[in-house]
Amino acid sequence: GSALRLLFKVLSSCSKVGHPRPGQPYKGGYFFALLPDNREGQKTAMLLKKAFEQGLTFQIKSYNGEERVTWGLIPHKTSWHGGKARNGYPDAQYLREVCTVL
Repeated sequence: GSALRLLFKVLSSCSKVGHPRPGQPYKGGYFFALLPDNREGQKTAMLLKKAFEQGLTFQIKSYNGEERVTWGLIPHKTSWHGGKARNGYPDAQYLREVCTVL
């Protein structure tokens, strides 16, 4: 079937007050998420967009002394393969689960 592909662009910047290390520069990047293109998937896409606008989608983590943007607590699918264990499909419960989290 057809698919929705969400693209999140996170700019590199300096962390703001409230982050674990305020004023620390961090590295942004491009992040992709995949959803089925059906009514359920479109509804989920709208919710994910709202969460992104509210700053809930990503978090900043330290890797080897470098601050990087990574996915936060909301699960996103990044592959059509590998199943739940690898952030992929098939995962029959995913849309229900992500809507519950949102």
